This record gives sequence, C-alpha cells and structure tokens, in this order.
Amino acid sequence: MPIKINGAQAELPADPRVSLLDLLRETLQLHGTKKGCNQGACGACTVLVDGERIVSCLALAVQYDGREVTTIEGLAGEGGLHPLQQAFIEHDGFQCGYCTPGQICSAIGMAAEARRGVPSVVTPDLAAKAVALTHDELRERMSGNLCRCGAYNGIVAAIAETYGEGAK
Repeated sequence: MPIKINGAQAELPADPRVSLLDLLRETLQLHGTKKGCNQGACGACTVLVDGERIVSCLALAVQYDGREVTTIEGLAGEGGLHPLQQAFIEHDGFQCGYCTPGQICSAIGMAAEARRGVPSVVTPDLAAKAVALTHDELRERMSGNLCRCGAYNGIVAAIAETYGEGAK
C-alpha cells in the first residue's frame, strides 16, 4: 500500500532507512516540514499521522505504509487557511517562521489529544473525559516544540484563541 500525504498517494522509498522527514522534503519537495535537530528534540519536523502528532525525523517512511500523513501544506482548505494558521498570523506567533509548521501541526495534534482526555503532567483530573486547555496545559503540552526566536507568547495566544478554554 502506498502512503497518503496531504490526500495524495505517494510511493514509499525503496530504501527502508529513509526517514519520513527526508521522504517529505527530499523526494516529495514538501519543504514546509523543517529539519531542525534531526534527533527528535526540537519539534520542527512535527507532522500529523492519522491525526496524531509525530516527529518525522525519527520515523522511517516505511512505517507509515497505508497511513495518512498531513504536513503544514495539507492543512489549508479550499476556503483558505486553517484557523490556527490564521491565528498565528493575527497573534504574531512567529518571527523567523522556521518552527511555525511544526508548532502548528503539533498544536492540532495536541488539541485532539486533549479532546480525547489524554492527560499531561499538569492535568488536575487524570480521569477526565476531556482536558481543558488552560494556559498551563497549553505550555506543558507544547513544550516539545522549541522556538529559537522566543515567540512563545504569540504562539500560545494563537493556540489559546483556537483551542483554549475561551475558543470560539
């Protein structure tokens, strides 16, 4: 089975050692996903696989045979930007923009985790069916995505507006 990336079928690489990140960037020319540390520590390469966030630098492309991968390029719809992409613009959630694709993909996956009740270290009720995305929850859940420019206040504001307790 081929891999599905942003709704389109793509062939898996013949070499089983190719990372998902390298498949995206070097083979498919999807340069939105960034190669930061290439060790899984910075989150710049975060993508969604079947709606869950992963760091693509640590994933072998062949592991995702038959799965649905969504990159930053696949988030916008026909009606325009994804709401979180728009919120990043409105809240100046980026400076250089290098971490932005990974931050956005991670936040979308993080919001889905919270809706499913997946707790974090700071979640007060571990048995809750859903987790409220408070300021502390957002910061904890996004701690795996680094921003070297320090645009964290804008990043958190954009995510809070889109998914937080007072989201529309």
